[in-house]
Amino acid sequence: MSRYLTPSKVALLCLISIYTEGVVPNSSAIHVLSFLITCLSPLEREPTSPLKSQDTRCSVSVDDLEDALKSHPSSIPGRSIWDLFLKKIWSIDCCDALEVFFAEISAILVKTREEQIRDRDAGLAPETGCMRLSRCSPLGAFVRRAQLEFTRLQFHDSVKLWQGFVKYRLPTYNVWARKNPSDEQAPVDINLLNLGLDPMEHLTQVAYGNIKDDSEDDQYVSTKDVERLLEFQISELQSLGGRVPDGMKVQLERIIMSGVTVPNLVHYLRFLDAWRAGDYPSSFDNLHRYFDCTMHSRDRSSYQYALLNLAILQADFGCYGEAVSAMQEAVSIARESHDMNCLNFCMSWLYHFGKAFPEQMKDVQNTGMLGNEKEGLAFLKAKAKETEMWSLLSTTLLSEAKLELHNGESLASSFENIIRASHLNVTKHLSNSVGPQFLLQTSLYSRIGITHLAWLSSEIFRECYANKAPFEDYLKSTFRSCQLLAQQGRYSEVSAQMSQITPEKLRSLKSSQYWIFFSGLLQLRRQIYRDNKTAAEHLLAQLQAIQLPDNDITLLLSILTIDLRIRQGHYARALELVEKTAQTIHQDNFDIFTQVKLLCLKASILQKTGHPQRGFSLALRAASIAHRSRLLPSLWESICVLAGVLLSLREFDAVSELIESIMPQILETSDCELAAQAYSLLVDANMGIAGTLWSKGQTNSVLKKEHINRALGYLDCAYEQYEEIEDVNGQCEMVAKKATVMHLTGDPVLANDYAAKYLDLKRQSRMDSADI
Repeated sequence: MSRYLTPSKVALLCLISIYTEGVVPNSSAIHVLSFLITCLSPLEREPTSPLKSQDTRCSVSVDDLEDALKSHPSSIPGRSIWDLFLKKIWSIDCCDALEVFFAEISAILVKTREEQIRDRDAGLAPETGCMRLSRCSPLGAFVRRAQLEFTRLQFHDSVKLWQGFVKYRLPTYNVWARKNPSDEQAPVDINLLNLGLDPMEHLTQVAYGNIKDDSEDDQYVSTKDVERLLEFQISELQSLGGRVPDGMKVQLERIIMSGVTVPNLVHYLRFLDAWRAGDYPSSFDNLHRYFDCTMHSRDRSSYQYALLNLAILQADFGCYGEAVSAMQEAVSIARESHDMNCLNFCMSWLYHFGKAFPEQMKDVQNTGMLGNEKEGLAFLKAKAKETEMWSLLSTTLLSEAKLELHNGESLASSFENIIRASHLNVTKHLSNSVGPQFLLQTSLYSRIGITHLAWLSSEIFRECYANKAPFEDYLKSTFRSCQLLAQQGRYSEVSAQMSQITPEKLRSLKSSQYWIFFSGLLQLRRQIYRDNKTAAEHLLAQLQAIQLPDNDITLLLSILTIDLRIRQGHYARALELVEKTAQTIHQDNFDIFTQVKLLCLKASILQKTGHPQRGFSLALRAASIAHRSRLLPSLWESICVLAGVLLSLREFDAVSELIESIMPQILETSDCELAAQAYSLLVDANMGIAGTLWSKGQTNSVLKKEHINRALGYLDCAYEQYEEIEDVNGQCEMVAKKATVMHLTGDPVLANDYAAKYLDLKRQSRMDSADI
């Protein structure tokens, strides 16, 4: 197999030769040149990893050439450029003619300075009136490279190139013969015609085989084409995640087994595929093979990249100590070799790894390599600007915005960093950074209570940028969108969105684990609402068995577990889980949103267990932190918890004023559970005020009836919110309260009806649990 030349490159040389003959008119010249440049020098993509890659086609088919040339006329009347191209490729009628073609192809190039001096000394006049290609132009460089590679071919390789060219041009024989009826030409070789042999003769079969066989095993590709194909596959795996499709894997194996010298990149491709599949031994082995071959064939400049890949691999399989050690060595070697790109990438990885696993970074922090968080981000931002690593700069800006958001600092500064990162993503075409940007935007809008913008950010990313972004970002964005839909009770849409992710996209082990975990979290929340204890416990056990290296998701599962224990009445266990979760929060992965949530849960547990005074200070502290950090949904939740504590202290007027003042903002969050809790508090507050009036002797006062009527209205509103999210306990509680109110107002018929409805809800809940 040839290292560079293929039949398609011979065809491109023929097209270049036609162009230099001056038969391509000016109206078609731009199109022809654009087509040639596209085939020979495809645009390079910005590298997103230490291994640079580019998107390119391996070969140009005859159909591509026909589509590009057939509609463009030539300078010869009645002939298109396609007709001239056919005449050119069929003029090469034997293997010897191919040798002559390559020997004379350099004539279309401008002569070298030495040749011009030699012609001048010999008294030869300079050639005029003919087109010549500059030797340094893209077309000239291709011609020189092709001629050089042909001279390096062994005889059997040049014969194989000729055989491939014969098969390559064979589909155009009938068209060419119809256009040129006077020329005698055999579809295979002019020598066969001279000897009177047809393609089915025994000698022809020995020399050319079954020339009309279209089996893919005889497709002709070069080593360079295989390298480009591997580079493209590696680029796709690195930028988008996932694995090599089965069909492409078969094609690659077939090409490699056809006789090409196996490039080193095939080991790296196998490493990436095995890594995505969760095959640790194979990925580790192929990684070592790739870098062993690379350092033997080149130099030791790639050693730091070997360590970098090894550290990422070790971290992905839970070997955190080994990962940190390998990354530290990579940092040291990158510094020694002054490889700033690798160094910046390593420092960025260490920063994000430290945020996810702070306990593993104690040794690194003791060395002062990164400094504190803000110093580390400032260093990365400065170095990214110096080396023009725009992807790293965008990621650093988003990390800075996320740090400020988690610490409850300036929202304006967070927005500024997100907008700056967005500007970089758009102007520098950083498709890999768009996903984290929209995920952070979604989180920011959710934290300040603008739920519709949060949902819109997720939808914009999923509709407009998902095809060019890593699948993991798409998966997280889908989950975030489903969370916003689930809190509104739109479970059918949640199921439809999660089902849109086909199994083909989940062939990567990590993606599959994330999808299972996200789906399980959404189902767990729904089963908790439906009071299906068996299903909830089963889902919880499965989710706890999946160990994902994502602190945010782990905390979300912990909060759902605490909520389940509270609903089951296991308050001691729930309080223990709150304390345990709080202890796991490290300073390096601290999030003020989680702190407020845990304070609210603890205050609620204390209030439910008869210690409202202890819960009062916690709820007030949570509200103060949420207000200072502008966490508006958390602020409304804190005020609701505070109102529940005040109810226990019989401060009914205060509760009514508190909840009514924030009710519009609560409804804007589109959180049915929070809205239902607020309405339920208003019910209790108004009934408490009515009871106070009754105790003062105002049995039939208008004010008392007004508060009871308000309570009935709020009961209906709370029931509707609980019904939206299928919260059975909440619905039963509202129906029981309404039955009690009907009984107190002297309407036993309605009271009995609501009591019967309560029993029906309980019975239906048990039936649903049995069906599941």
